[in-house]
Amino acid sequence: MTNLHTPGIIRSGASKFVSAPMSAKFGIVIITLYALTALLAPHLARYGEAEIVGTQFEPWSAAFWLGTDNLGRDMFTRLIFGARNTIGIALITTILAFSIGASAGLAAATFGGWTDQILSRLVDVLMSIPQLIFALLLLSIFGTSIPTLVIVIAVLDSTRVFRLTRAIAINAEVSDYVEVARLRGEGPIWIMTREILPNIAPTLIAEFGLRFCFVFLLISGLSFLGLGIQPPTADWGSMVRDTATLIVYGDITPLLPAGAIALLAVSVNLIVDWFLHSASGLKE
Repeated sequence: MTNLHTPGIIRSGASKFVSAPMSAKFGIVIITLYALTALLAPHLARYGEAEIVGTQFEPWSAAFWLGTDNLGRDMFTRLIFGARNTIGIALITTILAFSIGASAGLAAATFGGWTDQILSRLVDVLMSIPQLIFALLLLSIFGTSIPTLVIVIAVLDSTRVFRLTRAIAINAEVSDYVEVARLRGEGPIWIMTREILPNIAPTLIAEFGLRFCFVFLLISGLSFLGLGIQPPTADWGSMVRDTATLIVYGDITPLLPAGAIALLAVSVNLIVDWFLHSASGLKE
């Protein structure tokens, strides 16, 4: 059954790509390249992720295409593995944040009453402290392991997802199709999953892309400050910190991981803009 639909899905995806604006095509191509780099990192890298292969800050050469860092590790290799680690951890964190925030937001909008009050006040407390400061505080207390990093950032970021989901779900909850479902005798869980969620899905999908950017930038920022992804795991934020000294000598090496971060953020936003425009039904 799946095989019969696969060619149609491929043709549909190809036609959407062809009809997409140049900005969206650029974003899709860049995201695809990043994804392939992350998946094929061990095969593309010239050395081991944490392998010391030379002296510190060696210049670009045939042996070290992008030079070495402060410990003598190959920058090209670290840049490639950084794609896998930074993007992978950010994606997992965003999925967890959405699972928590969207579920809580839908429950608050659908059940209302004390459920809404308790969840909303809890979110207010979490949002009352700036996210970066709160993350730094919690990571200082609970440690900086990758599971702790993912959980802390996911919980903090889920508050933003909760607010958006609750707002758009409340608007959908008073719509005619929801009232009809109630008159049919449908329960709140059925209404939440079969009526409200499908109708707010486009907005949530777009928000997922934006949230991924924010989470990605937050993790990179925490790594730059020393409380994100810890050595010897390669991460673009910590790579900027490790090679920042080279800027004084006119070496652009620190700009490479910084540029990789910026390019990914721009590409995701280009795709999100195109998706929102397509979902709105507006024409050029």
